Amino acid sequence: MRIPDTAPGAKVLALGHYQPSRVVTNDDLSKTMDTSDEWIRSRVGIQERRIAGDAESLEDMAAQAGGKALAASGLATSDIDLVIVATCTLESQIPNAAAVVAHRLGISSPGAFDVNAACAGFCYALSTADSAIRSGSARNVLVIGAEKLSQWLDWTDRSTAVIFADGAGAAVVGPSDTPGIGPVVWGSAGDKSEAIMIPDRHGSLHQEGQTVFRWATTALHPVAKQACERAGVDPSELAAFIPHQANLRIIEAIARRLGAEKAVVARDIVLAGNTSAASIPLALSRMLERGEVRSGELALVLGFGAGLTYAGQVIEIP
Repeated sequence: MRIPDTAPGAKVLALGHYQPSRVVTNDDLSKTMDTSDEWIRSRVGIQERRIAGDAESLEDMAAQAGGKALAASGLATSDIDLVIVATCTLESQIPNAAAVVAHRLGISSPGAFDVNAACAGFCYALSTADSAIRSGSARNVLVIGAEKLSQWLDWTDRSTAVIFADGAGAAVVGPSDTPGIGPVVWGSAGDKSEAIMIPDRHGSLHQEGQTVFRWATTALHPVAKQACERAGVDPSELAAFIPHQANLRIIEAIARRLGAEKAVVARDIVLAGNTSAASIPLALSRMLERGEVRSGELALVLGFGAGLTYAGQVIEIP
């Protein structure tokens, strides 16, 4: 048996993102539920979020973000041979979003599958893409995080409706002479699986906010530090820290304990809300677009959420 030649590493080549046009402010929400701008900002740090229209599907948003990442990479559709979509909010489980999105983008006959690790999904998918390229199973991979959480919310429940939002972010991953994606640190806490859940196909998203907050602010900074250690990077070398945009207080608590004094910390949640698997690529793409981070710098990405699942790795910014 001949083992194929493999690339010594893989890296993120380009990013793209998409948000629905409809902006929903805290004041908008206060007109339909018992909440206020001050209440929402003080608890989760959100000022506004984007909500997709009824006619705009998760696949629509994924294709928009994926198309932008592909265009930015300079690759042709024929160069992509694997598409992975990280999501937990598909309206229908079959067909998978990856195959639908690949077809819409004109990518012919790629491997295509979805990953459901909820808010950690993008990091899981990114690591899978890295491994596929290293093993020779793929040349270039399109990784997309996309969510339409609005269709799974009870819009009278202020504990969830004020937090979650819609959007998509994408990355094209390709071979590299030097690794640009560090080893992943991932895991789960299944004993807390009921802390974030959708009970059945007719149910709405339920979250035990205090349980998630305590877990995230105590259990995840060691994961972040371990991801740096496995990549051979000291936190002081990081130019950016992009955690899942779950809650501004959680983000700031993890950032303080990480000790990455020079890193720009993503706070995309303020204007984008919590977009689950989309939040990390969406935040990083927007930071790069605004010039807050530069190509070639090192960033730590850290996803965490329902499952409870978590994953993190150091990457080189494209």
